[in-house]
Amino acid sequence: MKYKMSKKEIWQINDKELLNLIVGRDGGKTTIRIIDKILTEPYNKNQLAKTLKLDYNTITHHINIIYKHEYILKSKFEKTYFFYPSDKLIKSLDEYYLIRDYLKKQ
Repeated sequence: MKYKMSKKEIWQINDKELLNLIVGRDGGKTTIRIIDKILTEPYNKNQLAKTLKLDYNTITHHINIIYKHEYILKSKFEKTYFFYPSDKLIKSLDEYYLIRDYLKKQ
C-alpha cells in the first residue's frame, strides 16, 4: 500500500532543490517522465523524444534544467551524449518517488 502525502507533508521533503525542480515548475510532470526513463537506462535526446513522444526541443529544455541541477550526468559516445542518473539523484530516490507519486495524483 502506497502512502499518500498531503500538500503540507510534501513540503517536508528534505531535498528542496528536487522538490522545486518537479513541483515548483509547470513542466514537472514532463521532468518526471524524463527522469523515469533515464533511471531505467541511459538515453540520448533523440531516443527520449521518440520514446516519450515529445518534441526534441521540449526534451532539450528539460534535460538542460535537470542537468543544471546535477540530477543527471552526460557521457559522450561517438557523436551523441547519453544521459544517466547522477549520484545526487540516486541518493534522493526515496524522496523523488514520494514527490513523483504526489504530483501524479494532482
